[in-house]
Amino acid sequence: MNTFVLNRHGRVVFPSNVMPELDLSTVETLEQLDSVIRRDFETKAPSGTEILGKVRTGAYATRYDLMRDVALNLFWANRFSITMYDKRPTRWADVPRTRDDVFLPVLRPWEDGETKIAAVEQAYPELPARWDAEVEDRVFGILFDVYGHRRHQATTLPAVKPTVAEFLEQSGALTFRLASYDPDHPVYSYDDIVDCSEDVPELEALHRWAMVLHNQYPWDRSQVELTEASRLRDDDWVVVFHPRDREVRGFLRRLRAGVPPRHAPAPRESRPPVRPFPAVDVRARFAARPRLEALVAVHGDQVCSNEDLIRNTAYNWSPMSAEEIAAKTGIRERRYSSLPLEELALQAAEGALARAGREPEEIGAVLVCTCTSSRLIPSLATYLCGQLGMHQVYAAYDVIAACAGMPYGVADATRLLQEVERPVLVVCAEKFSDKIGNVRTSRMIFGDGAAAMVVGPAPEGDDGDVDLLKTYASGPASEVNSILWPNPEFDNNITVFGPQVKALAGRYLTQMIEELEQLPAPEGREGSMMDAIDLIVPHQANKTMVVQLAERAGLSADQLYFDIDQVGNTSSASIPLAIHDAVRDGVITEPVRVFAPGFGAGAVAGYVVLRVDPAVVAVSTPAVPHEHGADAPAPPPSDETRSASEGMQEAFG
Repeated sequence: MNTFVLNRHGRVVFPSNVMPELDLSTVETLEQLDSVIRRDFETKAPSGTEILGKVRTGAYATRYDLMRDVALNLFWANRFSITMYDKRPTRWADVPRTRDDVFLPVLRPWEDGETKIAAVEQAYPELPARWDAEVEDRVFGILFDVYGHRRHQATTLPAVKPTVAEFLEQSGALTFRLASYDPDHPVYSYDDIVDCSEDVPELEALHRWAMVLHNQYPWDRSQVELTEASRLRDDDWVVVFHPRDREVRGFLRRLRAGVPPRHAPAPRESRPPVRPFPAVDVRARFAARPRLEALVAVHGDQVCSNEDLIRNTAYNWSPMSAEEIAAKTGIRERRYSSLPLEELALQAAEGALARAGREPEEIGAVLVCTCTSSRLIPSLATYLCGQLGMHQVYAAYDVIAACAGMPYGVADATRLLQEVERPVLVVCAEKFSDKIGNVRTSRMIFGDGAAAMVVGPAPEGDDGDVDLLKTYASGPASEVNSILWPNPEFDNNITVFGPQVKALAGRYLTQMIEELEQLPAPEGREGSMMDAIDLIVPHQANKTMVVQLAERAGLSADQLYFDIDQVGNTSSASIPLAIHDAVRDGVITEPVRVFAPGFGAGAVAGYVVLRVDPAVVAVSTPAVPHEHGADAPAPPPSDETRSASEGMQEAFG
């Protein structure tokens, strides 16, 4: 459920954004569950009383604003049933009385429910449509059919429902009673929800919400009432709750057993090293000089635009427009791959070997830089060796340095060259699209992609292509844990804590630039190493953030190259993908000296200063599928939406 699908209109859809699923395998206490539920449901949703108050004070500007609040209220009212249980209408005579995995909800009548329902019904037609009156009326009809028949109070719902035996012990307890039940009561299918399509992205998202909420009550809602057990007849129907999967059953067992939660030890206060770690002057330190023989990029094959994100607005997202996403991140679209990570990496590796004119048996080592591989045994690097037909290499291993993966990979490749004096294949590959779930910050930023480089020994007398190497790691625990995957608090999906990420990125970027300003320029030139840099290709983390940090460190925006507006943040793959795109877009047309800094998860960072010859880059232009699956060409960019590459061409002549 955490990956993307393409619907019949050719649009990207994230089912998990609208069909809530919690992974309870790592939740140990009710307190942990309550914090997740509060964050994802309660803090985003108004109560019925709050909706009534906003109606009475004229706080709703449009019909959409009212409908959005109604939908959020209904998600909140179903917060436990929609995430933990399957609702199964059952004849009272057929309900098991002694099982410990069958539950009946205890419900309270909705206070002033009729008044709250009437207020919404009367307010809606008096408000102006926001975009499309016909569509908004249709969506409101679905939502109000649920809201208008709501019977129970939502503020006091417990996560753990009583068993049938426990329910019967509670004098006066109320539960749902259905006078009749039609198992063929119409509901929306999975395909109906995925294939939902509206011209206005916000209305498409709201329409999906309405369908999912309708499916929470697959019976004639007009005949539902709250009834005591003593008044139930054998032929009455009650709504029995069953745990939706084995993770929920396991969670309920842990609660009954009283398993004590685990507590991580408190981190020590971080202290700086006893002396700084100097940058590695490659030509002074190593006999075998690294030469970049090839660079190949593999972009994701599916475009996910900011509008696509809005079409997939999750029930736990605060309102945000496509333009606001662009302003906050510098990203207008990101690319996702239909391929698994292994195939992305393999395509890049095969392309790099072909570009370098190398056979697999010539390669001395294989390094894969990634933080999104779920493959532990064998490592992705050794998997590639097997797929490429490498009978034996000196070393093959994965490097988990996240957004600093490329500098780490080149640094390790340089050291391995000294031992094997044979080319090293460095593959940087990431697939985030299936590890995000409905976490908005991560969904806004991350994309999929891969790039591979062949780093070989330069010929005798050749200085090679790498000037400097530098890697760093760690910092305060808050920065080390600023990007997490898996993260139990966010349903084991990747999560980003923005202020901490900005702190570590600013710390490392400032340190890098200060170091380069203190080092002499190469080849006897005047000035510092920083003065000798032709182009800065930073990790494509967040364009807005990186530009701000760079300017704070004394750089100007036109010194930096970005392709993040088109590909998103691909972590370890972002720097080599950006170098490829700079060549493709004509920003790099002759050999240049590039400063490539990376920084991110784990408070890991690093940089490489290297010479990039566009002749070694295999330029590819990925096919862009039309948003609606047609073959129509994309419109040319306007002056307002021109790519970062065009600006870089002007900046660098």
